[in-house]
Amino acid sequence: MKWNAELYDDKHAFVFQYGESVLDLLDVKPGERILDLGCGTGHLTRNIQESGAEVIGIDASPEMIAQAKEKNPDVNFSVANGTDFHFEEPFDAVFSNATLHWIHGQDSLIQCVSDSLKPGGRFVAEFGGKGNMEKLIAATGQVLRQHGYARLAQSQPWYFPSLGEYTSKLESHGFRVTFAVHFDRKTPLQDGDKGVAKWIAMFGSQYLEGIPEGEKQEILEKITNLLEPDYNEGGQWYADYKRLRFVAVKE
Repeated sequence: MKWNAELYDDKHAFVFQYGESVLDLLDVKPGERILDLGCGTGHLTRNIQESGAEVIGIDASPEMIAQAKEKNPDVNFSVANGTDFHFEEPFDAVFSNATLHWIHGQDSLIQCVSDSLKPGGRFVAEFGGKGNMEKLIAATGQVLRQHGYARLAQSQPWYFPSLGEYTSKLESHGFRVTFAVHFDRKTPLQDGDKGVAKWIAMFGSQYLEGIPEGEKQEILEKITNLLEPDYNEGGQWYADYKRLRFVAVKE
């Protein structure tokens, strides 16, 4: 997936703004060596460095890393795949915000994290959990099928596990889960009723691949109309986010 880094920063800043509370769980200590896995445009990576840690930010998107380097020239960033990364020097912690749900090779990812950590090192993350964006996914599928795009309606680029499923994966790779929670977090969308279309453009563009522009706009309007009773609260639109957050220690 090719990311629009400018749109990400301009209209979807909630991604890293909500991630700031995950940093409290990370509890950075000065002098620690920390990896930010899926760093995006680097906002939280910079915060980690400002807390006194030595930090490296990695992301699979060259567009995101280019933006991160431009905005934070004094921070160490590189392009790397979340299921196949390696570092010579181990880390005290691996941090990740709003990234793991994009990665389907979770066993490879967790093993890479484990291999990158010191014994006793911690893996701290938040990402989409079971039921995340359930209403939007259902509305999008319904409208696409009405327009004859059943194949696109079946697109599922995300991995939204239950708490039990993911903590079991962590344990199977030698982690002890010390904290885990799966919670609802309605998330504000920007620009009122345009927010749904902008969310899909940013995060769900696969649903609209190959659809003519005019029909695409009609489809987005129908999806928005279906979601309005659940999403529109007095003019502020909210997405139905469900998040999974955890701390796991390498044994």
